[in-house]
Amino acid sequence: MTDTSPHELVQLARHLDGVLVLPGDQGWDAGRSAWQLAVDQRPAAVVLARSAADVTVTLDTARTLGLRVAPQSSGHNAAPLGPLDDTILLRTSEMAQVHIDAGRRRARVGAGVVWAEVTEAAAGHGLAGLGGTAADVGVVGYTLGGGLSWFARSHGLAANHVTAATVVIGDGRVLRVDAEHEPELFWAIRGGGGSFGVITELEFGLFPVSQVYAGAMYWPLERAEAVLTRWRDWTATVPDTVTSLGRLLRFPPVEEIPEPFRGRGLVAVEAVAQLGPSQADDLLAPLRELAPEMDTFAPTPVTDLHLLHLDPPGPTPAAGDGFQLTGLPDGALAALLEVAGPGRDAPLLTLEARHLGGALAPGASEGGAVSSLDAAFAVFSAGITPDAGAFGAVNATLDALAAAMTPWRAATSYRNFTERRAEGLAFEPAHVLGRLQEVKKTYDPLDIIRANHPVRPIGS
Repeated sequence: MTDTSPHELVQLARHLDGVLVLPGDQGWDAGRSAWQLAVDQRPAAVVLARSAADVTVTLDTARTLGLRVAPQSSGHNAAPLGPLDDTILLRTSEMAQVHIDAGRRRARVGAGVVWAEVTEAAAGHGLAGLGGTAADVGVVGYTLGGGLSWFARSHGLAANHVTAATVVIGDGRVLRVDAEHEPELFWAIRGGGGSFGVITELEFGLFPVSQVYAGAMYWPLERAEAVLTRWRDWTATVPDTVTSLGRLLRFPPVEEIPEPFRGRGLVAVEAVAQLGPSQADDLLAPLRELAPEMDTFAPTPVTDLHLLHLDPPGPTPAAGDGFQLTGLPDGALAALLEVAGPGRDAPLLTLEARHLGGALAPGASEGGAVSSLDAAFAVFSAGITPDAGAFGAVNATLDALAAAMTPWRAATSYRNFTERRAEGLAFEPAHVLGRLQEVKKTYDPLDIIRANHPVRPIGS
């Protein structure tokens, strides 16, 4: 670890259009704060960047001082970064430009843009991007990690639809990256994570979707086995135009939670269907046979899809983690419920299994480093952690769940659902990782750029 004095870092401020924030400065706590409030980020400094030039200056300074640089937009999935005392935290939230090219069905966004901004801008043209369930997730980080949207089974990962990027690499050069320019780097940033450069601008495809048939059904948690079994069987019958998940929910008894959910345990099925109401209702009939307590399915504009998943409306103290499953047979479902089902004191706000397949299946889509998910379901669980006791309890349950599901774990994990340190986990096959390591050696051989799930230069 490098012992860097504040005086040496102050020199950086003279060359920035943005703002340098050091420990003790006004705005320090706001600048270093991640979306996950349970993650206490303490970097050597924070740079609030406004341009690619700011990124270059930051990288050049870090290289001179023996520091590293961690780009961060919204601060989701921050926990795997680990200690940052030898690192400049490069916040990109002020790089927030959004441009929609309706004729070409393309979006071009700055590094600090969150999905809500793209969704609203694209909807004005009858278009939609492949955003996730939460509106406040940064577009760039989400896409670098793959990007699993409500349209995933019909359109694949968001990373598959990246068309170009502006990337600042480890030596400070600013590169235009696309299929014809720096093709290996272009391949790597599409699903391979954020280790290869700092993305300051991203271009990607949009789709002519303005309304879907979407919603959720809820039952008391005590019915979890019957509901999840029916949902699992149902997923084998649905077309690729339907993306769904089965979910266990435990809501705390606090006023911020709406009355129908407050203080309750529920099992839910959420789905988005690119179908007409009549066809979707026919498809949903087997689930409705179980007489849900609440049923919210209705024609839904894409601008309202962020409400479906009941994600927290802002930064939250939480811990979570995920993995992928080769299937969800009766034994796997029983093991999952043994840890977090009815009658278990599981401190998890949510445990969900998302149906994969369709355009996500290996060979179904062409793209970059990670263009598919070789699994049947992706699991993600999280709990609220307002104090150390809750943090420990949630993580102990995450460990127990991971252990219980070992027999059905897929060979690879999904970057964006892996929210704890992942040493030894595979996010792609070995031959793909080797190629990613070569790209890292070419564009950031000194390993200055830090990602939450790092790829090291080959030979390091």
